[in-house]
Amino acid sequence: MDFTIFDLILHIDSSLEQMAGELGPLIYGVLFLIIFCETGFVITPFLPGDSLLFVSGALAGSGVLNIWVLLLIIGSAAVIGDTVNFWIGRYAGCKIMEGRLAAFIHKE
Repeated sequence: MDFTIFDLILHIDSSLEQMAGELGPLIYGVLFLIIFCETGFVITPFLPGDSLLFVSGALAGSGVLNIWVLLLIIGSAAVIGDTVNFWIGRYAGCKIMEGRLAAFIHKE
């Protein structure tokens, strides 16, 4: 099965088992990138993070994915992504509140 970038981004949860078979260990890198981007960047809430975690856990339970590697990869992606999101907000938040958009954004 051929995957386009849009399939990979939007529908990874529905074909994760087949992708794991085709990509092998690279599937952990794909999972890291998706979880990192979902938690790390404000503009990527459309990524299927919650359903991806559920399907990944089910695949780990069936032996397709290694649960310990999965926990390490997904946990570190979430923590690193959250840290990046904090620093983006800390830097960009001050710039936005001082700029033209400040009239439309309330601090509360």
